Amino acid sequence: MSFPEEQNLNPFPWYHTMRQSHPVARDEASPFWNVFRYQDVQHVLSDHQAFSSAMMPQDQPLGNSIINIDPPYHRKLRTLVSQAFTPRTVAQLAPRITTIVHELLGAVGGQGSMDVINDLSYPLPVIVIAELLGIPTEDRQHFKHWSNVIVGVEDPGGDDAQQEMGQYFLRLLEQRRRAPQNDLLTALLAVHIEGQRLNDDELLGFCVLLLVAGNVTTTHLLGNAFLCFDEFPEALQQLYDEPALLPGAIEEVLRYRSPVRCMFRRVAADTIVGEQQMQAGQMVLAWIGSANRDEEAFAQPDLLDIRRTPNRHIAFGHGIHFCLGAPLARLEARIALEVMLERFQHIQVVNDHPLEVVSSIVLYGANHIPVTFENR
Repeated sequence: MSFPEEQNLNPFPWYHTMRQSHPVARDEASPFWNVFRYQDVQHVLSDHQAFSSAMMPQDQPLGNSIINIDPPYHRKLRTLVSQAFTPRTVAQLAPRITTIVHELLGAVGGQGSMDVINDLSYPLPVIVIAELLGIPTEDRQHFKHWSNVIVGVEDPGGDDAQQEMGQYFLRLLEQRRRAPQNDLLTALLAVHIEGQRLNDDELLGFCVLLLVAGNVTTTHLLGNAFLCFDEFPEALQQLYDEPALLPGAIEEVLRYRSPVRCMFRRVAADTIVGEQQMQAGQMVLAWIGSANRDEEAFAQPDLLDIRRTPNRHIAFGHGIHFCLGAPLARLEARIALEVMLERFQHIQVVNDHPLEVVSSIVLYGANHIPVTFENR
């Protein structure tokens, strides 16, 4: 079994081969089982008794986040966090997100060209989440650097990104205790259930998770949308003709080019997946990018169909660990694409040079996506 090269933006033939020939496979040179079919990936992600999410040490902030904790503790922590990070909180961000997108596109509108990543999908989620948490403007670039290091797309240069980010948030939380503000940090400090509140480790875990996952998901969701439109230009024209199709188009982009390639799990109890015996303590890579192209789960899976319904993709995970930030990523992507379609026409990806894929096994996307356009 061989993995696709890191620079390969087209792992989908490999996924197909593995689904057909080795749907559950273990490379002897690797400690990981690899799971490729939709049904099996969904099973691994949802059966928390057989597959544990606890993969990171708890002396790191992400080790105390909901992404790294199993029930019953997970249920308590997610319930507390959900009290502050509500659908209403996310929905209220729409006007501000719209303003930010107009500002970012206004800066490049006169050029007739832009880099979708550098000029829009990279700065947008950083600004939104930083403002949501109440992070000062001058500190935003620190957070993008820390996020990139944590997900493996930037060299740490000897730094411990999680510890640095954790120390920063501890100082910010202490400031909020002394002087509450109208931001998510203050709201997180206030939530409680029967007298139980989030402790500092839990607060840090959520803040770091939100910064990291919230940034990279939206960045590559938007970027991948333009990779899809480059491959299927008729889909972009459909959106110009029928803007109401945009929410469904975003779901199809999430399926067709999932921003998250795979998720890690640890086998918690001896179990069988796809006729393969897995033993407690072994590691599993659940390939979301493959599951979302599974012929058994989706009709014509290698066709981008922005009218696809139902669309039961698992780009945001499945089960109790379904991404808490999914509504925010969807909202940012919808508004960004709406404004781009309102302002620009004849948007085309520049294919002069091969696109450079992000250097992370977990993430799928390109580091830069240059496009040209005309103002409407």
